[in-house]
Amino acid sequence: MALIAGCEIPEDLHYDVGMHVWVRFLPDGSAQLGMTDPAQTRAGRILKVTPKRPGKRLARGDTAAILESAKWVGPFPTPLSGEVIEANAEVVARPILINKELYGRGWIVRLLPDRLEEERGSLLSGPEAVEAYRRVIEAEGLRCIRCAD
Repeated sequence: MALIAGCEIPEDLHYDVGMHVWVRFLPDGSAQLGMTDPAQTRAGRILKVTPKRPGKRLARGDTAAILESAKWVGPFPTPLSGEVIEANAEVVARPILINKELYGRGWIVRLLPDRLEEERGSLLSGPEAVEAYRRVIEAEGLRCIRCAD
């Protein structure tokens, strides 16, 4: 895992750096989506998560969930088109998991991509993703932190 100004960027995940979303491809062909460390730092403590319901079809860039913090309310976009097959009930019940365990239990939705061949090229991973985030973090003077319970 790369660490840049306190921001964790796991090299085994895929990222849409512009959307600040990470993607974990699962063996069953589905993909978990979550908020990156720089994004959760900017948002602050997440207080509420309202994900789209299973069965909802989304296009790349559509809102997969609405997130609320004390200083921000906004969309959580999907970098992949597909059908929502699961919303993380644990995150809905405990939104702080997005801040504290963002790359593990803090995932937000799981979807079944239906245009993966076409859209996968927009995602970065490994050293390429780390370098892209290094540029973003340095340009914004960002320093990642975790919220306390």
